[in-house]
Amino acid sequence: MSFRSLIQDMRDEFGSISRHTLRSRSHRSGNASRAAAAEPSEAMDQSCWAQLPPELLREVLVRIEASESWWPARKDVVSCAGVCRTWRGIMKEAVRVPEVSGKLTFPISLKQPGPRDGTLKCFIRRNRTTQTYYLYIGLTEALTDDGKFLLAARKCRKPTCTDYLISLDKIDMSKGSSTYIGKLRSNFLGTKFTVYDAHPPYDGAVVSKSRSARVIGLNQVSPRIPAGNYPVSHISYELNVLGSRGPRRMNCVMDSIPASAVEEGGKAPTQTEFPLSSLDSFPSIPFFRSKSARIDTTSQSSTQKEERLVLKNKSPRWHEQLQCWCLNFRGRVTVASVKNFQLVASDDNGSGNQENDKVILQFGKIGKDLFTMDYRYPISAFQAFAICLSSFDTKIACE
Repeated sequence: MSFRSLIQDMRDEFGSISRHTLRSRSHRSGNASRAAAAEPSEAMDQSCWAQLPPELLREVLVRIEASESWWPARKDVVSCAGVCRTWRGIMKEAVRVPEVSGKLTFPISLKQPGPRDGTLKCFIRRNRTTQTYYLYIGLTEALTDDGKFLLAARKCRKPTCTDYLISLDKIDMSKGSSTYIGKLRSNFLGTKFTVYDAHPPYDGAVVSKSRSARVIGLNQVSPRIPAGNYPVSHISYELNVLGSRGPRRMNCVMDSIPASAVEEGGKAPTQTEFPLSSLDSFPSIPFFRSKSARIDTTSQSSTQKEERLVLKNKSPRWHEQLQCWCLNFRGRVTVASVKNFQLVASDDNGSGNQENDKVILQFGKIGKDLFTMDYRYPISAFQAFAICLSSFDTKIACE
């Protein structure tokens, strides 16, 4: 039997269990609902898959994870993780972090650093009418394709600032949603930005004093957990007082990443689960919730004690024949734009020259409302997306 047939059998088996349970619950209430809640486990015990030896089950799930290496086939891995707690535990052990595997599987992967070897190639679609932005990861080597949806952002103008609310859901991008994971806030001139994470990026993270009180998971029985504003990055654009022509100059201070992360053997903070009230699956897959909120604290506790990582835009060169500023985007950018940039580690970090030459994040235009976004270790997809959103904002004093 092929792995695909095996997965289909799993879906049919547990799909029938779920449908039977839902029909039973719809006709019951009170004590009867509690009895219905126990039915899934009873049905699981009667399933043929429940009779598999644990070692064999683990081997099957590990092989499924290895065989379905990229989207859209990778959704089978998420489906297996949603069957039950046992299966989920096995899949979470089998799925490696993007830093090692170079793959995005669960939503928490969007908060974890990108791969050390190579980059993750994504693209952003802009909707000018609704002032929304959608992040996708490419499914092929082409500049654009249907893509796999990752994140969405909505621009909210205020009298003194502008907010970009970032969500796991492409429809509900409100701050009160359980899929809200952070935001980008600019000052009035659009020269300074702060990236806020809705969840602690590392052990001992401090909530911003200016955060608004908000409680997520209002419809849950479990205790309500406030989603705070944890500053993870500060972005600044150099003022262009004289109005001289040229590319923008930007500087990013990564509050949650130590400068040593870009050095050989360096480590960046890695979140392993969302808090209790957050969702731990892709919006396109039926949700299942985290039991606990754990954070890898091997390196986070020392983040604030160490020097923070500083990123700067790579200086372009003036091309005499083309009469324009040029950067080598290796074919990933096709349209000249003031928004295009490449970020590298600043010399102020004290790392070697070879490490400083590595492009950690690059962003560029390929169509009217289409942009590529490629990132790598030590920043995450969430951080990269937020930094790129700052390039869309109007900058009166920088151009």
